[in-house]
Amino acid sequence: MAKKTIMLVCSAGMSTSLLVTKMQKAAETQGIEADIFAVSASDADSSLADKNVDVLLLGPQVRFMKGQFEQKLAPMGIPLDVIDMKDYGMMNGENVLKVALNLIKE
Repeated sequence: MAKKTIMLVCSAGMSTSLLVTKMQKAAETQGIEADIFAVSASDADSSLADKNVDVLLLGPQVRFMKGQFEQKLAPMGIPLDVIDMKDYGMMNGENVLKVALNLIKE
C-alpha cells in the first residue's frame, strides 16, 4: 500500500494535533505508511497546494465549512468527511484512521 496523506482541518490546528498523534500510532500498529497532519482552516488552501493529499477530514468545530471544502476538493478528486464528534471527543485515532482509509478506497 502506498503512503497515504491524511489532512485534518480544525479551527486552530491545536486540539487536532493530539488526534494526529493517536492516528499515527494506530497507523504504525497496523503497518500503514501515512503522513497525517493537522492545519487550521485558514492554512488549508496552502497545504492543499503544497501536498498531494489523499483525504481531508474536518474537525467537528468546522463542520459548517464542509460545503466550501467540497467545492474546492471535487475538481481534485479528494474525498472529504467530518470527523465523528464522539471519536473526536474520545481522541479515537484508530476509528478516525479507519474512516480516512475507507474514504480513500471509495
